[in-house]
Amino acid sequence: MAVSLLSKLRCITVDVTGTLIAYKGELGDYYCMAAKAIGLPCPDYKRVHEGFKLAYTDMAQKYPCFGFHAKMPNIVWWKTCVRDSFVKAGYEYDEETFEKIFRRIYSTFGSAAPYSVFEDSRPFLRWARKKGLIVGLVSNAEYRYREVILPALGLNKAEWDFGVFSGIEGIEKPDPRIYKLALERAGNIAPEEVLHIGDSMRKDYAPAKSIGMHALLVDRFKTEAAKDWTEAGAIVLPDLVAVQQLLESDKLKC
Repeated sequence: MAVSLLSKLRCITVDVTGTLIAYKGELGDYYCMAAKAIGLPCPDYKRVHEGFKLAYTDMAQKYPCFGFHAKMPNIVWWKTCVRDSFVKAGYEYDEETFEKIFRRIYSTFGSAAPYSVFEDSRPFLRWARKKGLIVGLVSNAEYRYREVILPALGLNKAEWDFGVFSGIEGIEKPDPRIYKLALERAGNIAPEEVLHIGDSMRKDYAPAKSIGMHALLVDRFKTEAAKDWTEAGAIVLPDLVAVQQLLESDKLKC
């Protein structure tokens, strides 16, 4: 006889960026502010954005998990990435000028300034904990998310019990091992007692399901791929309010 999923769950794990928080504005806004702060003209937004995508992809391939395995300090990883972003966008600064720009960019992205918390994030996490569930975060992010950014956004230990961050652990999504590590952190609980919620089929849904966890996706930005996710069998909901409503309705069975 099928029983409600909620009654069988002991833990919920949640992706961070795109699920609980979002970036505010455009990347170019912050690069522009950093340049203008030292009296330089704004770099072109589109070129900087494209340059950053190329530089970030390149760094993530060469030095995954923000340089964890290469024992590269976090600030060195980002300095290399930001410098390459400017170069690929057609901007080359002397060392002193770049250092001033980079310091401002690194400081900004290590604060709450470029992020916003979705209105339903805190209420959902608190609801889950009131239900007696262990709440974990699983994110491809560096150590500053755990140490600085999330606390500054008000997402602190009142909302979650443990976090698994790729830059700290040396494992990143979509590697299923990051989800196995989450199970360990939750107290070595069985995967069928855990629901993972994220915003990516490749990084969240598929690897979580591959180790036996329950999973569903949140599509906050009306992603074109969401139709494919649904056709592939995933439950796709617009926000965490809808997730809570579905879990409380007992329509999800296991």
